[in-house]
Amino acid sequence: MESTDISNLKTRTGTVERVWQIEIQAAPEDVDKIIDKVMEVDPLIYGRYKRNAFVSAIGSETYLPEENSTSAVHLGAANKVQTFPCALIIISIRQNPETLECVLDVIRDVHHYEEPLIFIKDCWASRASYDPHSSNPNRWWNRKKTGVGN
Repeated sequence: MESTDISNLKTRTGTVERVWQIEIQAAPEDVDKIIDKVMEVDPLIYGRYKRNAFVSAIGSETYLPEENSTSAVHLGAANKVQTFPCALIIISIRQNPETLECVLDVIRDVHHYEEPLIFIKDCWASRASYDPHSSNPNRWWNRKKTGVGN
């Protein structure tokens, strides 16, 4: 697949930056532990914010363990379909191989699977022209407060 270089793209409202998007499937109770561990090696910066991550609603993951799998050894689950609650964590990091190595190592260190489901995508991320005093009526700080959570 052919890719277009948009590294010099500059719009009225911002630019773009190359990142690696990392998707991690994890047990819901391990989400914060994984994000916190990644924070020890990368601040997960997006714009002027740290610890940026997307965490999905709880879904299910399913798999069929083979005879020589850890699930077969510890659970006697060889050739039996397994289904467990799962959350998807999505983070992005700058494209630096050393950073990626550290991030992958800490995820694998803290993840409860011997073979964590981790996917790495080459992506472009939007970077907005930042103005905390913008009068744009669509910004959250300029909206009329109507109740809890504004």
